[in-house]
Amino acid sequence: MKYNTKIKRPGPTDPVFFYPPEFYVFDNFSSFQVEYQGFLYPTSEHAYQASKFTTTAPEISKQIENAKSAHDALKISQAHKDKLPSDWHLTKIAIMKDILRHKIDQHLYVLKKLLDSGDREIIEDSWRDSEWGWGEDKTGKNLLGKLWMELRTEYQQSP
Repeated sequence: MKYNTKIKRPGPTDPVFFYPPEFYVFDNFSSFQVEYQGFLYPTSEHAYQASKFTTTAPEISKQIENAKSAHDALKISQAHKDKLPSDWHLTKIAIMKDILRHKIDQHLYVLKKLLDSGDREIIEDSWRDSEWGWGEDKTGKNLLGKLWMELRTEYQQSP
């Protein structure tokens, strides 16, 4: 049996995907603590999920802050979606962008990886999520990838 030993390396125009290890830092489940609004969260996923309940159900927000994993934080949030603020759909993108900005500002490595991505498209290559990612059919909104690209532009243009 003959093996192909040549690995195709991404080129300067190939998209950046979250899940290969090189750019996993963009994933909200990656292990980068984020201090946000006076709380230290284990991941940006914790910060985002907790932010959903800071005004309507602070006890749930606290439960999410203390969740053992990003997956647990998500599950707690999903179990209490009936307690979301009525305007959450209007504020969630701005909140996510703010959390990502905090992640970048608190971790030079995340900033380095963001700038290393050059001008390549950043795609949250989740087959499960067609809003924050590109979804099963790869035609989703990719909101998280778009936020990373917006932030990259901002950081590329700042001194």
